[in-house]
Amino acid sequence: MLEVKNLHARIGDKEILKGIDLVIKPGETHAIMGPNGSGKSTLSAVLVGNPLYEVTEGTVVFNGKNLLEMSPDARANEGLFLSFQYPVEIPGVSMTNFLKTAINEKRKYHGLPEMKAADFIKMMNEKRQVVELDSKFTRRSVNEGFSGGEKKRNEIFQMAMLEPKLAILDETDSGLDVDAMRIVAEGVNKLRTADNCRIVITHYDRLLDMIRPDVVHVLYQGRIVKTGGMELAQEIQKQGYGSLTA
Repeated sequence: MLEVKNLHARIGDKEILKGIDLVIKPGETHAIMGPNGSGKSTLSAVLVGNPLYEVTEGTVVFNGKNLLEMSPDARANEGLFLSFQYPVEIPGVSMTNFLKTAINEKRKYHGLPEMKAADFIKMMNEKRQVVELDSKFTRRSVNEGFSGGEKKRNEIFQMAMLEPKLAILDETDSGLDVDAMRIVAEGVNKLRTADNCRIVITHYDRLLDMIRPDVVHVLYQGRIVKTGGMELAQEIQKQGYGSLTA
């Protein structure tokens, strides 16, 4: 589903990604771990088309298409989704209107008619149950006045509504208490199918214990330096990154 080859990227004069190779198949969950400044968030930003980053070398193929030639909007409509480490607030825009617009733009991109209002409301009521989100949140402005945990649950709710083919979760566990992390992890697991895939970016194995990735990668100084299974994440928690990056 996703094939990244020799990906190099920079911001300004600083090269951050220095040759990333990554293959993710349908149905798989891949975790990316690494110390601060290693390039984890840069990789997610490059994949979704953040214009601040310049790709200087390499290729990214998503579902058989050249991802790097697509606009950020096209990438989203093709099925990419990014859950932000620090979700932004959008005052004056209700969650209902925000999601209805996003879904209908995606449907338009694929040549489909707009979703009927009754079908949209039914879908929203079903999907918010995935993360135990109260209906009152869908009437409020996007993330405005939400706690940190509520924002992260709202991100997974958006993911449930948009049904992406590739979801990138950038430190979704950051700032979550145990209960909120459980709800978020259960939501991610419920949305897992044989036709979609996920990249989970994290520092800790707590979330991974709940999500259980198929593959764990260590990203260090812009390169993937080691790949393994859950045992790799557990080794990092016990020994840190020093033994892997020496």
